[in-house]
Amino acid sequence: MTQVQPATGQRPLLLVVATGMRTYREYLLRSIRSEFDIHLFHVDEPTWEKEYISGWTVLPSTLNGPAMADAARRLHADTPVAGVLCWDEGRIHAASYVAEALGLRNGEPDVIWRLRDKGQTRAALDAAGVAQPRSLPVKTLDEALAAAGRIGYPVILKPRGLGASLGVVRIDGAAELAEKFAFTAGMKGPDPEPLLYSTDQPVLVEELVTGAEISVDAVVQDGKVTPLFIGRKVVGYPPYAEETGHFVDGDDPLLTDPQLLDALQDTHTALGFRDGWTHSEFMLTAAGPRLIEVNGRLGGDMIPYLGMLATGIDPGLAAARAACGITPDAAPSRRRVAGIRFFYVEHDDTRIESVTFRETGLPAGVEELVAVARPGAVVSPPPKGTVWGRIAFAIATGDSVEECGAVLDAAESALDVRSDHNAPMREMS
Repeated sequence: MTQVQPATGQRPLLLVVATGMRTYREYLLRSIRSEFDIHLFHVDEPTWEKEYISGWTVLPSTLNGPAMADAARRLHADTPVAGVLCWDEGRIHAASYVAEALGLRNGEPDVIWRLRDKGQTRAALDAAGVAQPRSLPVKTLDEALAAAGRIGYPVILKPRGLGASLGVVRIDGAAELAEKFAFTAGMKGPDPEPLLYSTDQPVLVEELVTGAEISVDAVVQDGKVTPLFIGRKVVGYPPYAEETGHFVDGDDPLLTDPQLLDALQDTHTALGFRDGWTHSEFMLTAAGPRLIEVNGRLGGDMIPYLGMLATGIDPGLAAARAACGITPDAAPSRRRVAGIRFFYVEHDDTRIESVTFRETGLPAGVEELVAVARPGAVVSPPPKGTVWGRIAFAIATGDSVEECGAVLDAAESALDVRSDHNAPMREMS
């Protein structure tokens, strides 16, 4: 089913593939709508999205790139499409087929697959001499043990095709590797792509590098990379790597750090990524930045929203403009710190009765208090729950990371969780 509403003049038409959860992605559509008409490819008739879109097409799947490309050609014949945008990790490869079919930017499926498949990412960067942890792809536990012996403990186990730190775990010895290998090898995302799971070597054994973990959201046009936001990760639940929060400083010195900028540019050049938005992750080691991964989409966990609060740069508009070949506005209009903290229950298989915040008496820096888990939901902390174990989050701003963190502390103190365990939340570090 396709429905197209009247266009609003000469505004560019942006084709968006899927939307993701309203809680985490509505702000993007809201921004994009101010300058673009939006046509949505989705598997169901839109609901909340209708406020922002000018038309939609319901498809059997948004994971089938060639089939979506055929639908896009039909749409394009009636109403020319100026750009294609997707921020869902599991669908960016399929969306690249659509852009390729229409002759638009970011239409290189091989390049996007090189980012989706972390094994290919490592091989391309290794060939180009880009600094990164040593990495060996494996299939079996015996192969993993042999790889870890070659690299040297401690090592990191990770699936080669997932995001959000799913399945990532630190391993300190052979016995622990034998215990945890099935956890990593069996991890699946919400929408598994068959090609990623048909590989002969689905797990990576990697050198452990230590330091501050950061993410860089950037726009890329004609091969030139422009960083917009630096996210400072907060990671908890060791030996797993659950991302429990982030801080974005609008005046982060890394935005102009020559060593990081060179590493960022060299990474994109080596991978052949020339147009669009990327979310790159680095470890800032004593020897310099080491590339952990590159994702061909906007960052998750509300990081671009934090960037907007911290700098005034609108990520939705910047990504839409880049997709359409329009130079985005990358000049900050303010310099603040914004942060997010995610909250979890204490026990596995906790049934939620209610999640609320006591909003009286909170400091002025509280920007958002959001309950994610609904009554009746059964949730668990990491490693069982991972991203889907989050029951709520708070977003705050301040003039420093310390001030912002204090506001988040106050928000955490105001969180009221009623469940079948009636237990306090688990510490996140």
